[in-house]
Amino acid sequence: MSAAEGTTPATAGETREAGTASQAVRRFVQGDLASLRVVIGLAVIWAIFQFENDRFLTAENLTNLMLQITAVGLISIGIVYVLLLGEIDLSVGAVSGLAAAVMAVLNVQHGWSPYLAIVAAVLVGTAIGLLQGSVFTRFGVPSFVVTLAGLLAWQGALLQVLGSTGSININDPKITGLANTFYSDVVGWIFAAVVIATYAGIVLAGYRSRVSHGLTGESLAPLAIRIVLVALITIVAVAVLNSDRGVPLALLILLAFVVGFEYLAKRTRFGRHVYAVGGNAEAARRAGIGVDKIRIAVFALASTMAAIGGILAASRLLAVNQSSGGSELLLLAIAGPVIAGTSLFGGRGAVWTALLGALVIGSIANGMDLLALSSAVKFMVTGGVLLLAVIVDAIARQQRQAAGRV
Repeated sequence: MSAAEGTTPATAGETREAGTASQAVRRFVQGDLASLRVVIGLAVIWAIFQFENDRFLTAENLTNLMLQITAVGLISIGIVYVLLLGEIDLSVGAVSGLAAAVMAVLNVQHGWSPYLAIVAAVLVGTAIGLLQGSVFTRFGVPSFVVTLAGLLAWQGALLQVLGSTGSININDPKITGLANTFYSDVVGWIFAAVVIATYAGIVLAGYRSRVSHGLTGESLAPLAIRIVLVALITIVAVAVLNSDRGVPLALLILLAFVVGFEYLAKRTRFGRHVYAVGGNAEAARRAGIGVDKIRIAVFALASTMAAIGGILAASRLLAVNQSSGGSELLLLAIAGPVIAGTSLFGGRGAVWTALLGALVIGSIANGMDLLALSSAVKFMVTGGVLLLAVIVDAIARQQRQAAGRV
């Protein structure tokens, strides 16, 4: 009797379980389960800071954390698209500061309505992105160089727009309300119900679509587990926020942009073209994709999101000054998606990493502030976390390449 014939059902079951476990480990290492890595890391970070300071997980501090990550998260959404191309944009911090300054000057000094001032600021960001993307594609100058020049130029433009005062206070309630509006408990629970129902509907609709096309044989159990987990996270989050000031409008804005741009990336032709160009630009060009147009559009999108992030930052701080868009904002906006699993090598990642990464980076910054650590320590820790994330990304890429050669 052969070894295959002598395999008992129990042994076969053990083999399948071992295979499933090894596949899960391999996927974890190769980056396919990057979100799981981030969630585990976030839990560890929260546990450490809670142990060091018992105020970290209070409702008040977690609400503050949500407000703090909004601007970075919005800017990171645009960065995700740039990273999907395998490029980089070093100007987003300066663009966010310049856009905020344009909004403040038009509203405060020239009497523009808040809505027109916000639209003008966003259009400034879009125009900058179109300019930088066009230079990058037309002349073949590396995006690193183009956006580094932009970083310097837009910082100078910020100083020019602000003028001799160097600082402008924002008092218009329509602008300040973007980051300082909180909804009642009832609205919070309605929001939770909508999120859970929408997510469940999307997951089940996708499952039915795959089944109808014969593309899946998976059971409903894993999908049910995902829906239950999302429901639990949503309910807990809303309960915590309601116990303080309520669900903030700024968080809803961030989530709306994340969901919208995730849909754009995964469910539209434009999104598929972005992944194609980032994966192999020459192959995408031969397939008839307008590579240059995609690149210009992505850089325009990134600068537009930078402008929106700058507006939310100004709304939270109630002012714009010469340091707006500076300090560690650029580092945080780029580090977040990379830490959460978006590859620096292009063609791999998701818009959700902007939110997850902002949570990780924001939690580290918030926790170190509670512990009253110096700026020097905060920069070194954040830089170390970014380096670790890049190393993990490189290792995962090598593992995927090795698996492809086997």
